Amino acid sequence: MPCLIYCFYDIIYRHKHKFAVTVIMYKKKYKIAVITSTRADFGLLRPVIDELNKFDVETKLIVTGTHLSKNFGLTKEEIISLGYSVDFEVPLPMDLTDNTKLLFKEAFNGFSSLFNENSFDLLVVLGDRFEILSASLAAFLSDIPIAHISGGDVTTGAKDDAFRHCITKLSYLHFSSTEEARTRIIQLGESPDRVFFVGGLGAENIEKISLVTPDELSKRFDFDFNQRFLLVTFHPETLGGDLDKDIEALLSALDSVNIPVLFTKANADEGGMFINKKITDFCNDRPSSILVDSLGTINYLSAMKYCLAMVGNSSSGIVEAPSFKVPVVNIGNRQKGRVQGENTINCKPVFEEIKKSISLAISAEFKAKIKEMKSPYYREATSENIAEKIYAFLVSGIEGLSKDFYDWSLPL
Repeated sequence: MPCLIYCFYDIIYRHKHKFAVTVIMYKKKYKIAVITSTRADFGLLRPVIDELNKFDVETKLIVTGTHLSKNFGLTKEEIISLGYSVDFEVPLPMDLTDNTKLLFKEAFNGFSSLFNENSFDLLVVLGDRFEILSASLAAFLSDIPIAHISGGDVTTGAKDDAFRHCITKLSYLHFSSTEEARTRIIQLGESPDRVFFVGGLGAENIEKISLVTPDELSKRFDFDFNQRFLLVTFHPETLGGDLDKDIEALLSALDSVNIPVLFTKANADEGGMFINKKITDFCNDRPSSILVDSLGTINYLSAMKYCLAMVGNSSSGIVEAPSFKVPVVNIGNRQKGRVQGENTINCKPVFEEIKKSISLAISAEFKAKIKEMKSPYYREATSENIAEKIYAFLVSGIEGLSKDFYDWSLPL
């Protein structure tokens, strides 16, 4: 993409057909769109936005997905309360359905209209959700270059695995959270000089964010954060599995260990509404446990720090929890394939295995074992490196976005 330079010529003197000219030059102010679709990804993208704003750019925030859903806490309001402008909205009927096919169609149409009506020099996307795939496809068809964060991971138990790799092929710049993920992106044919291992934004967040005390959390939510409790997030396993049996096994195991539970809602994947209904019924019968629509990034990370263990199949248990040295019981195949820390205990979605794994996770022996562990996702200056690479790309004057397929047989 060429770096456009504009010149204004101001004639200040003319004499005998000769001109003295003052040339005023200024660089284009690049317009970067950033998409956020969930409670989780905005917390990760926030430091990237802050770092980009240190350059001579104009960032435009596009909000979609569960941010605009009452059932998921209408977290658009949280974004605004933190001082960020919501420049564009792509609403989806997530309060009415979790049918991915219908939602994808709505998302693609919405993003296509947005990109037809507005021009951007670059689009920043994170992760692997269907909303992000629809936005990436619409941007690609509108000739907008894409910078993709957290590509190259593997999660064989979810359709997100295929979504993620599709987004990789639509993108021009790539920022991986592990060296293994960088290698996979190159295996997909992306040139090594456009693929950067920067570390995990979640792990970086933990190093920078000021967390909330248990007493303050207890004031904000109807839950005692000074007690022993489990933090549980369970999403649908969208490739395989038996959703009804899986959630019943989890809830039965939680009931048997008799420890208060702080649940966060399942995401908007197909089956998420079913899971949330089951959890709501569970909490109605057990006043010591609650389900929250959205904790928000700071509250969620604070709860993670204070919990006995995390249970479920959320990526936050794999990526963020190692930084706190918090035990994690990872159930089923949704996160299978991700790089894991020593704090992760994997088990099948079976009552006996879940119960046994929770008992191991909260044991003094296991906590002592992981006391000195280091997160495989932490690397210094993650968001700063992402912003610097993006800005360097914009000013480089690259013509066009065609990509040769990188032959993996060649040396890196």
